[in-house]
Amino acid sequence: MIQERLSFFAALFNVDKNPEAGMWYLYIAVFLLCIIVYQLGFAKKLPVLKNVIIYAVMAFGCTLLSFLAVFLPVAEGLVIAVFVLGIYKLRLHNHKKEEQA
Repeated sequence: MIQERLSFFAALFNVDKNPEAGMWYLYIAVFLLCIIVYQLGFAKKLPVLKNVIIYAVMAFGCTLLSFLAVFLPVAEGLVIAVFVLGIYKLRLHNHKKEEQA
């Protein structure tokens, strides 16, 4: 059965029952998670045009990732990356506050 092979997010967005809308929802979820991971872990202050280029390339790359995310845990891995990088940023922020005090 195909439903048993779907990843959590693909099953959540009903990719098997409504493929057009489900794939768009999956793409948007993967793209938003990629943006959050980028902002938490890799973003630097850049000019606007460079940011536009980065997000355009990211949007193109997320197209491939969303196709892979139907059967592989791509979005789930991005969620874990968001949690790990969020905890790292929080601890880094607390450590810098303690050094200043």
